[in-house]
Amino acid sequence: MAIIEFSHVTKNFGDFTAVNDVCLQVEEGEVFGVIGYSGAGKSTLVRLINALEPLTSGTIRVDGTSLSGLTESQLRDVRRRIGMIFQHFNLMNSRTVAQNVAYPLKVAGWSRPQRTARVNEMLEFVGLASRAHTYPTKLSGGQKQRVGIARALAAQPTILLADEPTSALDPETTTGVLDLLRKVNTELGVTVVVITHEMSVVRAICDRVAVMDQGKVVETGPTYDVFTRPQNPVTQGFVASSLQDRPTPETLARLRARHPGRLVTIGVDDVGPSTGQVIHTFNQHQVNATVVYGSITEITGRPSGSLTYELNGQDIESALSALSAQTTIIDWGQGV
Repeated sequence: MAIIEFSHVTKNFGDFTAVNDVCLQVEEGEVFGVIGYSGAGKSTLVRLINALEPLTSGTIRVDGTSLSGLTESQLRDVRRRIGMIFQHFNLMNSRTVAQNVAYPLKVAGWSRPQRTARVNEMLEFVGLASRAHTYPTKLSGGQKQRVGIARALAAQPTILLADEPTSALDPETTTGVLDLLRKVNTELGVTVVVITHEMSVVRAICDRVAVMDQGKVVETGPTYDVFTRPQNPVTQGFVASSLQDRPTPETLARLRARHPGRLVTIGVDDVGPSTGQVIHTFNQHQVNATVVYGSITEITGRPSGSLTYELNGQDIESALSALSAQTTIIDWGQGV
């Protein structure tokens, strides 16, 4: 069941179209990623979900409620179901960690005992119970983002919007924050929408993904399918820059200087043959295959990437023909 629905949504700022005729559904209980380069329209899209920006045309429904025509009071009711975390944390430095988390509860009218109990619960959940009376200036970036997550979850939202939640963090800290977001989804049942320009973020935790470019959604689907078999050039660019599993022209030239045999790149995923099966096929056709380049990583826990082989032997064509029916192959040809 869709908890967020975009139907032909457009958002203009004067003559500039930031979001262009977007149709999109986010299913209840999933982690949904929106990825795109800077200026693609991602942040505007997320601000439309919690009505911080009014749409120009189209329809947005959040948890069954259309946002069009709502009064400010009615919009506040919708926003109470939506938590949000930010790239730069947006904490109040004059308040302690506990006071930051308690703030939205105070605004919502929770009693002091209710606030205290909920703050303690949330800080325990994000692993910061011992830092309740610490001020944000004494925290690391990862700890600040954990406070942001606790604050966003305090009022028990059904949706959590994460706008570039790891862009200001180092790789190790990023892993911890992403693990926490997945925990929010699996243990609390909160639907999470992640806005990012980093494919590594989508690859790690998102069930489905939408790729944006110049205000449009150019590709969408299960994360593994979108990034192992990308159809749009923008998506292909993300995959190539993130995985770096296929040789660039410069790299190919260096490989040719060292490896005079025939060079081919063979895709690796959980549908096609394993690397062992690839080697077995080459052996069957009396082809000597040596890995000279490539990378294999995981997308949502499943293998993805490619390996480039140098091939030498008499029956290379037959071997490649047998493999081509099972996986993608790029034939770079024989060295000179």
